Amino acid sequence: MTARELDRFSLDRHLEGSQLSTMRDEVRAGLTAPQKSLPSKYFYDAVGSQLFEKITELPEYYQTRTELAILQSLAAPLADQYRWTEVVEIGSGSSKKTLAILDALNERKLLKRFIPIDVSESILRESAEALLERYADIRVHGVIGDFMVHLGSVPPSDGRRLVIFLGGTIGNLDVPERLTFLQSVRGMLSPDDHFLVGMDLVKDIAVVEAAYNDSQGVTAEFNRNVLRVVNRELNANFVPEAYRHRSFFNMEASRIEMHLVPESPQDVVIHDLDLSIHCDPNETIFTEISCKYTEASAREALELAGLEIAGWYTDPRGLFGMALAKRRD
Repeated sequence: MTARELDRFSLDRHLEGSQLSTMRDEVRAGLTAPQKSLPSKYFYDAVGSQLFEKITELPEYYQTRTELAILQSLAAPLADQYRWTEVVEIGSGSSKKTLAILDALNERKLLKRFIPIDVSESILRESAEALLERYADIRVHGVIGDFMVHLGSVPPSDGRRLVIFLGGTIGNLDVPERLTFLQSVRGMLSPDDHFLVGMDLVKDIAVVEAAYNDSQGVTAEFNRNVLRVVNRELNANFVPEAYRHRSFFNMEASRIEMHLVPESPQDVVIHDLDLSIHCDPNETIFTEISCKYTEASAREALELAGLEIAGWYTDPRGLFGMALAKRRD
């Protein structure tokens, strides 16, 4: 970064010293439960992030390109209507899709500050450098934190705020987690602020299942990567190649479920937890959910957390939806 760019950049850290302890607790709880599980957030080390980028480019995976098209169509009219001066992005990553909104606000000389929130400092710094070069007059205030824990530590708003949560990531939260998360988002909003959230929609089961069972096997490798992360971080001896990727649509819960299924009996030691587990082929390790919404179920989830929909937007095929919400006082 240049000296001028550094003057416009600040960074808050909220994870130092806590990540490994949290991981130990979560992995122990998940692998000793009747239904073994591992948190999906541990997919995303450097290898997992690269695999997910590949997933977003697969022909079966409609979510990323469909959400981007919706954002590109919405950016200008929403900027004209609501005239936000700062954007907060939860789980920001590279912020590539968010450029549509940021560009529209910057072109109207509205954008003053961007607040990306992510667990990865390196990704935050890389994206911040690119954004400070792209926009000559904005400030970037990065927040390194877990969005389920640290939203209350986001700096107070400075003008009209738009909070963004993209990628259908809200679908990875179960009902109690979703309520807690949305209530935290509500706490970040003033009456003139808004929350824009991407939600994958209920659709033909074959279409949605294909998105999580791609023909190239990239999603399977992404799923197995969580075992490699546990091996490295907690000194475990999982054999990832011994587990088969299984993904299916649970119609009753309206969600995709991803599991790892051992091809043969597996005995695993997680040395840093002093924990041994046994996993038979008739049981699974549950790794991720991805809930699918209708407009009605999206509205219900938001209203339960004290939010209300100000706008609902979908693509022509009805594959993906975006809700623009505000506080309901």
